[in-house]
Amino acid sequence: MENMFVLVLLGVLALVVIVCVCVVWTERGGPRWVRVVASVTLAAGELLRQSGRSRRGSVSRTGGDGD
Repeated sequence: MENMFVLVLLGVLALVVIVCVCVVWTERGGPRWVRVVASVTLAAGELLRQSGRSRRGSVSRTGGDGD
C-alpha cells in the first residue's frame, strides 16, 4: 500500500515538473503542443484563483487586524 502511495506521489510530482517546464518553454517560443499545455495550465490556475476569491468573498471576516 505504501509503495502505491509513493508511486502516485512521484507521478503527480513528475506531472507538475513537466507542466512547469512547458510553461517556461512557451515563454522561449516552444512548439505548438507546448503552448497548448501551457495555455491549459495557466487557464486552470486562473480558474482556481477565481474560485478561491469567490469562496473567500463569501466568508465574513471578523479579524481585529484593521483590514
